[in-house]
Amino acid sequence: MSAPPVVDLPIEDERLAQDVANGLAAVEKLLRSSVESEDAFVTEASKHLIEAGGKRFRTLMVLLAAQFGDPSAPGVVPGAVVIELTHLGSLYHDDVMDEAPVRRGSPSANARWDNTVAILTGDYLFAQASDILADLGPELIRIQAQTFSRLVQGQIRETIGPRNGEDPIAHYLSVLSDKTGSLIAASGRFGALLSGAPADVEERLSRACEAIGVAWQLGDDLLDVASSGAQSGKTPGTDLKEGIKTLPVLYALAAGDNPRLTELLSGPVPEEHLEEALTLLRAHPAMDKARAELVAWVDRARADIAGLPGIPAKDAFLALCDYVVERSG
Repeated sequence: MSAPPVVDLPIEDERLAQDVANGLAAVEKLLRSSVESEDAFVTEASKHLIEAGGKRFRTLMVLLAAQFGDPSAPGVVPGAVVIELTHLGSLYHDDVMDEAPVRRGSPSANARWDNTVAILTGDYLFAQASDILADLGPELIRIQAQTFSRLVQGQIRETIGPRNGEDPIAHYLSVLSDKTGSLIAASGRFGALLSGAPADVEERLSRACEAIGVAWQLGDDLLDVASSGAQSGKTPGTDLKEGIKTLPVLYALAAGDNPRLTELLSGPVPEEHLEEALTLLRAHPAMDKARAELVAWVDRARADIAGLPGIPAKDAFLALCDYVVERSG
């Protein structure tokens, strides 16, 4: 019989499922204690998104990758917390840029307090991540710095948009690799390095995790159009309202076969036209094209995972690939 689902992922091997469950609990404990401050308000603001929940997807990647070495190595849990704090800090900043009122089904920090509090709280989480990272050694510090550089550059390039003559779709996918894929690639690399996995395994895990990360974001883009707020934990159409041209939007604009949809998607969609835009885009072939691109990225991940040692964590990564596809609808 299968072990209970972990992070919505049914892990068939019961020992692996228990190892991952124990690791998730240890990460959660350290994650909460790492943001404690002498200032009660700083602690409250820092725990806001932690207590809102989340699948701890990146933590799962660290823990699964660590199975290819010694998963009980002392740096694995702190490494996962570094990744999770970095991710959470970026969410506080993202919600300010997106003016999103909801995150993970709860009011975002900028909605509950204001933009300044949200930005500074994100900065605080980055600082706490750096403090933990300092004990993990210079190689991990360098990987984190390179990852953070890619994440920020991806966000800047998304904000500025493609250069004149640059293919918007190619630009968008490269942005996703940097903005989202880089931190998930680092999750796999952290797990492998901190557990002492072989170098070739580390490289495969890093590439596979980056591809899964891009696919995951493409899934989020699809959910922003296709899901209800209760399903995704965020306000549907947030990207459309911000005028962010995600892959379904780019495909629809490239097709140019629905003048009304093209008009609506040419800039930020006003609230009064949002439902119309969502309805038209949900019915457009652009959604199927975007799903096909997601599947192609998952297939890249599967190709690298295929070369990993045949342990239960390999099967779990393959199941994770299936999950990334299934969650997108």
